[in-house]
Amino acid sequence: MRIALFTETFLPKIDGIVTVVCLLLDHLHKRGIDFMVVAPELHGPKITDYRGHPVVTVPGVKNPLYPELNLCLPSIKTYWAVRDFKPDVVHLLHPLLVGASGLIMAKWLGKPTLASFHLDVAEVANHYGFGFVNPLLWSYTRTNFNYCDYALAPSRLQQEQLIARNFQNVGLWRRGVDAEKFHPRYFSQEMRERLSNGYPEDHLLLYVGRLSYEKQIDTLKPILERVPGTRLAIVGDGPARAALEQHFAGTNTKFMGYLKGLELSQAFASADIFTFPSAMETFGLVIVEAMASGLPVVTTLVGGAKDVIKRGETGYAYPVGDVNGLVEGVQAIVSEPGNRARMSVLARSFAETQTWEATMDEVIERYQELMRRAEAVAS
Repeated sequence: MRIALFTETFLPKIDGIVTVVCLLLDHLHKRGIDFMVVAPELHGPKITDYRGHPVVTVPGVKNPLYPELNLCLPSIKTYWAVRDFKPDVVHLLHPLLVGASGLIMAKWLGKPTLASFHLDVAEVANHYGFGFVNPLLWSYTRTNFNYCDYALAPSRLQQEQLIARNFQNVGLWRRGVDAEKFHPRYFSQEMRERLSNGYPEDHLLLYVGRLSYEKQIDTLKPILERVPGTRLAIVGDGPARAALEQHFAGTNTKFMGYLKGLELSQAFASADIFTFPSAMETFGLVIVEAMASGLPVVTTLVGGAKDVIKRGETGYAYPVGDVNGLVEGVQAIVSEPGNRARMSVLARSFAETQTWEATMDEVIERYQELMRRAEAVAS
């Protein structure tokens, strides 16, 4: 089996989408499946291969709606590279520009196509002041997805929303977690001292993710003001960092910047509660990573939160913008002795059932199904 994957973002950038892409590529490599990647050329070291498989990068210009991503259009050389690779299936990871070009190439080559949903671009446009283009963005996204043979949504909530918007043939690509990488055993007193700015005895809240306006990180400030003895550690970076540092000035907040590898595992395991107030997520991988680390979660009802949060057991989930709900969720966890420890065990137990291996094998099954359909049509 040979798979050509087109993605709108890739290494050296680090975010939830890139994490899922790399996990998929790792799994394909493990299963002995050959692949190639077509991706934008981003700032940093140029990527030419991944685990020995070719990566074709496409130069472009900065995206005004999403500054960390580039606007790129593959050229005829990209087409030649895909043609010579002779893929059995073309997987388009949220086709916008790179992926839309890949879709055209796949049709020229007569190859079956699979599109997976990773980013609510229309909602991102809202948060950057371009809400007037929403109808056009949804129409464009729907056209690309419906032109593919099959589509995958990352959560039940997103699947329902896509079907309601007349997306066709929408299946489910569940998200998982590496429960060995994210584990309570990575607790570090030294890391807790860093996260808490030297006050490890306080209730330590943690946010991990991109620092951008749609994440609504500013809405965590009332928790610090209304729940005594709470501190917040913010892990990540992004375009809203300067504004957030000003917003949280004078509060018990520590900005940690990007953490990765062991330090990231330690940060998760060394906090008390994971707080995630985002206004939009296709899934929200960090929620399950936090649970695997033994953290109860207080989050908005976005992405996969509906699938993984059981109220009062693994955490609390509230409608987007419900600041009082976020405060009440944290209060409920810290108000009774032993409550956090009980929820920590339940959160970890649930996360242990969510393996990446099973979810990635489901994607491979979709590839195989598309190949069988193509062979049946050809015969």
